[in-house]
Amino acid sequence: MTYPPWVVLHVPHDSTVVPSDVRGQFLLDDDELRAELVRMTDHLTRSIFADPLSEAAVVHAPVSRLVVDVERFPDDADEPMAARGMGAIYTATSQLTPLRRRPSADEREALMRAYYEPHHARLEAAVASALERHGRCLVLDCHSFPSVALPYEGADPSKPRPDICIGTDDFHTGEELTAAFRAAFEGAGWRVSLDDPFAGALVPGGRYRRDARVSAVMVEVNRRLYLREDDATALAGFDAIARRIRQACVEAIAAWSG
Repeated sequence: MTYPPWVVLHVPHDSTVVPSDVRGQFLLDDDELRAELVRMTDHLTRSIFADPLSEAAVVHAPVSRLVVDVERFPDDADEPMAARGMGAIYTATSQLTPLRRRPSADEREALMRAYYEPHHARLEAAVASALERHGRCLVLDCHSFPSVALPYEGADPSKPRPDICIGTDDFHTGEELTAAFRAAFEGAGWRVSLDDPFAGALVPGGRYRRDARVSAVMVEVNRRLYLREDDATALAGFDAIARRIRQACVEAIAAWSG
């Protein structure tokens, strides 16, 4: 059993690529940048969630979220994290220290045009294709999170974190989809929380809160389950953990969709 063809896997934060023409904007030296990439990347999430046996589309960002974060709203006025220097174009690190010099308006526009807009065009095309072929679409928003809260999160770092976080949207997720994902991951033996430490589920902007045919759910995996967090090296049991996560997602979708 694998993902139905009307599922779209969205993988926005697994890349560590910083293009050479953008590198000069950053204030960090090479070692500091590597450390920040270790902290802020959702390492190996494409390998965890994607299934080569499935027809489900995979839409992933080709550059690091430190370059452009495609999961943010494009306008800082609409994005709560912009107040912490983490809108679509980050100016602050996970430690709330300066990451890059503030881009000019032309530089910001160029970054959005080069990376943000094409990514969302690919996502919209994948969703539109699923709707055209199957009359429905589920966007599975694929993430991971550190086992200890980073300063930018504004959370208590001493608070224990779940194994799995399920992120929901009032319009696009719904109680039955939420319950199916919670039950599947709890049934696999993991501690699950809803919308904690992270909340929400991404939908293409033109369909957000407008198109009820598009469902969405976010799955966030605690990195300690599969990663050596100090250097982003996969643990020896990575393949088995990835299979368990994919299987829980597939079972949840099957239970929800009937």
